[in-house]
Amino acid sequence: MIDFAKFVKYSKPGPRYTSYPTAPEFSVEFTQEDLKQYYKNQSDDRALSLYIHMPFCRSACYFCGCNTIFTSKEDKKVRYIEYLKKELNILKQHLNTKRVVTQMHFGGGTPTFFSPEQLNEVITAIKEIFPNFSDDAEISCEVDPRFFTKEHMDVLKNGGCNRLSFGVQDLDETVQKTIHRIQPFELTQNVIKIAREAGIHSINTDLIYGLPHQTRESFKKTLEKMITLDTDRFAVFNYAHVPWLMKTMRKFDETTFPKPQEKLEMLKDTIDFFTSNGYKMVGMDHFAKPEDELFKAIEKGELHRNFQGYTTKGGADLIGIGLTSIGNGVDYYAQNFKDLKPYEEAIDNGDLPTFKGYALSDDDQLRQFVIMELMSNFSLNITRVENEFNINFGEYFADALSALKEFEEAELLTLSNEKIEVNQTGAMLIRNICMPFDAYLNKIPEEKRRFSKTI
Repeated sequence: MIDFAKFVKYSKPGPRYTSYPTAPEFSVEFTQEDLKQYYKNQSDDRALSLYIHMPFCRSACYFCGCNTIFTSKEDKKVRYIEYLKKELNILKQHLNTKRVVTQMHFGGGTPTFFSPEQLNEVITAIKEIFPNFSDDAEISCEVDPRFFTKEHMDVLKNGGCNRLSFGVQDLDETVQKTIHRIQPFELTQNVIKIAREAGIHSINTDLIYGLPHQTRESFKKTLEKMITLDTDRFAVFNYAHVPWLMKTMRKFDETTFPKPQEKLEMLKDTIDFFTSNGYKMVGMDHFAKPEDELFKAIEKGELHRNFQGYTTKGGADLIGIGLTSIGNGVDYYAQNFKDLKPYEEAIDNGDLPTFKGYALSDDDQLRQFVIMELMSNFSLNITRVENEFNINFGEYFADALSALKEFEEAELLTLSNEKIEVNQTGAMLIRNICMPFDAYLNKIPEEKRRFSKTI
């Protein structure tokens, strides 16, 4: 029996490590000229991964931390598509767009809030600029079941889509009303049926624990209903409460949130529930059927993590397209403008709409490797790190290893000269375990860290 009360002390602000260095380190000193140089220097042999941001939603879901624009006006979507096309043509001037594409993801906002005809227009435009998709390319789309029809599915399938991720979050009526997202179970059931009938063999559903009015009992009921849909993957995220960034989150009464100890128990319940029903835990917040490629990757220690979450597609340069999207290569991150006006102005000037970015030092790349390995595979081969980066791990990371002793004593991981191995209980606190390796975080006093709580 796990004593969760003793882990409550680990409930502190910390990054989710979709990148390292994390987004607060990105700087406006990184310009489109820097990005052009990186594009020019990239090897033609490296694959591409495309992320296309579709930022519009009909109305706000109060829990959401994404950069979205709420509108019911059709002309705004039409205009956005025109600017996406212009951005693609500007990209073509600076990037070898004939490189092989191994991954493409539509994120939001709500990509399927665009009409099937509009989605088709976007997919056609992308494939004109990026004509070389690999035969096994992963093409995926985030879907709000409230905005999804068979016509959407037909367009996506014709565009090569082979994976869908449906946002659900929670099925409890009180929780749904509070988060401003009414979505009956039957609606989700119907759209998954549409996807299956279209031959989509990889379906993910997103759930969130830690929402207002959630309890262990109510979330268990959500899990029990959701598993009847037999989806291939579940992503179960810890709600990230960042009201200083997202105004809609200020609508929540914080006294209605489950306490840290209850959140840990909800996560433990979730792990137990899925593993007893034939799913395997992948990374810190995903569950997959054993035949899923994510699970196969973790068995081989080849799971990767990027802004889309966990993926098997490593070794590709990510190109961010559209408002606020983020791209990265071996040694840089680049983010587009977050607001429409400067985004459109840059494109009208024939510029890449680069807002800010970051050039990674050798130390950054080393720490990035260590953190992403732990986040993805819950283990780190120290010998491999020493060989690849030509360091003495014990000397280089003496402070971090000293900080990890606490987790070792709490029986969350084991440390040796060759390996760091995080166990299943430790996996629930993997963000905390990675934080000692973060050179930037450790310069900021804990009370000034502007991140969501790790628990």
